[in-house]
Amino acid sequence: MGFRVLKPGMQTTIQDLGRYGYQSQGISVSGAMDVRSFKIANLLLDNPENEAELEICLIGPTLKFTSATIIAITGGDFSPTINGKPAPLYTAIYVEKDDVLKFASARTGSRCYVAFSSYLDVPVVMGSRSTNMKSKTGGYHGRPLREDDYVGFRIKRRYLPFFLSRHLEPQKFDETAETLRVVMGPQTDMFTRQGLDTFLSGEFTVTSDFDRMGCRLDGPFVSTKNGSDIISDGIAFGAVQVPSHGKPIIMLSDRQTTGGYAKIATVASVDIPKLVQRKTDHKIRFEAITVEEAQALYLKEITELEELRKSIHVPCKEVLDCRLVAKRLTKLFV
Repeated sequence: MGFRVLKPGMQTTIQDLGRYGYQSQGISVSGAMDVRSFKIANLLLDNPENEAELEICLIGPTLKFTSATIIAITGGDFSPTINGKPAPLYTAIYVEKDDVLKFASARTGSRCYVAFSSYLDVPVVMGSRSTNMKSKTGGYHGRPLREDDYVGFRIKRRYLPFFLSRHLEPQKFDETAETLRVVMGPQTDMFTRQGLDTFLSGEFTVTSDFDRMGCRLDGPFVSTKNGSDIISDGIAFGAVQVPSHGKPIIMLSDRQTTGGYAKIATVASVDIPKLVQRKTDHKIRFEAITVEEAQALYLKEITELEELRKSIHVPCKEVLDCRLVAKRLTKLFV
């Protein structure tokens, strides 16, 4: 049970929500870049939130299934097809044995996610199935998928105990300037007033130096008082470093655990998906918010995802019949 890789795409890796608890030992967190799209894919199949998925970057793979399963595709639109026919995004899709799932290049966004109701059979390494390409750990042999790889399923899970009451609208990725909300600090005192004003008022451009480790921006010079070197300290997901050349670098999933450049701000976690779905030459702006505002946005997103799960999962007839029988038995014997 599983699928074979006919074409691997540009960079197709297995990711979950990340490998936490080991940064003090120099182990990167890794995990999905667009956490929101990742979570929605699992939500559509009623999978555990952290169940491993495929993360596809810019050019998608071609996969052939050796057993039936159910999948959900979210994130950017890579024009997926099953046996040559268009496959819908943001809904559960039944696939059969010998079906071929093919992705093209990204029409919108730059990353998409594929969740599987049968669960990918890859080992748990330090509490995670995420691929860390630099240390060659996790995922499928610690690397992106290659032609003729075979990825198995852990369980046989062919049918869902519910039907979707509605299909979700695919996320839209606008190519105009995207505003990222940031919490300023921790080293804002190292920047000049002009540098801080430039950071919050300027428009920056996504460069081709953009991977799972980080995104380097081009744009106006962000000035410091006496350079940007610091004694290396920890780096959070979304931390914005500014080296001596004055161009911000936003640290992402495969970031190093410590760094020696001053951090002017950190992108609010709910806005990181906006960034990681950008492409080269897309524009970025920054807007300062407080820690409390960032926390409120995060809690709001958690609530919205839970409400989304409740609104789209409607028990199928068999489940409803079982509940009815259970109610009747309860009345008889209680």
